[in-house]
Amino acid sequence: MSLLSLALPAFWLYWTAARLVLHQLLRRFRPGCPSKAVFPLQNGNVAIVTGGTKGIGYHTVKHLARLGMHVIIAGNKKDDGRETAMKIKEEILNAKVEFLYCDLASMKSIHQFVQAFKAKNCPLHVLINNAAVMLVPERKTEDGFEEHFAVNYIGHFLLTNLLLETLKQSGTHSHNARIITLSSATHYVGELHLNDLHSSCLYSPHGAYAQSKLALVLFSYRLQHLLTEEGGHVTINVVDPGVVNTDLYQHVCWAVKAVKRITGWLLLKKPEEGASTSIYAAVSPELEGVGGCYLYNEQRTKSADVSYDEELQKRLWTESCRLVGIPDLVP
Repeated sequence: MSLLSLALPAFWLYWTAARLVLHQLLRRFRPGCPSKAVFPLQNGNVAIVTGGTKGIGYHTVKHLARLGMHVIIAGNKKDDGRETAMKIKEEILNAKVEFLYCDLASMKSIHQFVQAFKAKNCPLHVLINNAAVMLVPERKTEDGFEEHFAVNYIGHFLLTNLLLETLKQSGTHSHNARIITLSSATHYVGELHLNDLHSSCLYSPHGAYAQSKLALVLFSYRLQHLLTEEGGHVTINVVDPGVVNTDLYQHVCWAVKAVKRITGWLLLKKPEEGASTSIYAAVSPELEGVGGCYLYNEQRTKSADVSYDEELQKRLWTESCRLVGIPDLVP
């Protein structure tokens, strides 16, 4: 393991983040920035949001509840989840928010969550794959997966596939069910190592994080292709929330923590700003029936060139199906 091999992923990740922060800062002070969008009421439609107890996820849940959605928070901290649901219901009259336990680092827990959700016999109109970990030390989950790969990517891959039939049954010609996957600008510098998805040969937390975010884009494009071929009423889009001032930075180096603590209020987006594109993707009439997009600041933009590699999309999909033990077909 060379020092350069570890340093390069960190350099490219921080370089990408710095460029995005500069873009955000310039946009903030640009005259004539668009005002907050107003979205239609959702009339009791059902949404699941992973990692909805804090940060971007919390503000996504809160806004969807305010629009009249029945929102289910999927998270791995029971006390936080129940307190969050109670807090939102206290703030918003007639809000329908509940918590169901789901640990994305555990395939067993994901299966149990899906069973608990299906026992409710309710439809599912929106699935937001929001939860993530970032720059964690090298460690494996109970299933033997590297943690970034497990939580950020493979857990959402399995969850989406297990809920896909319910989404298909809930979508209609005039109102498609929607899947929203949160990636990040770090996917532009990510490399997919299909022969070492768990980063066992050379572990870099920066490289592992960027790989997991690239994998999410590849997966989303592949699933949209399969859904289009099938002709159903489900779409999937990818959201880039930008660089947001959340608790996700607990594992960054001390220098970055210091800069964030001093200038985060100015340089980074607030969590509610970071949630805006997720909300847009979930409920905007402009995206009705539209899938396979990469969205940043509520606009369609181009993702990394490698993310459009259809052969790579197929290979990742096939390997992911093998790892989670589901057929290599859309259910």
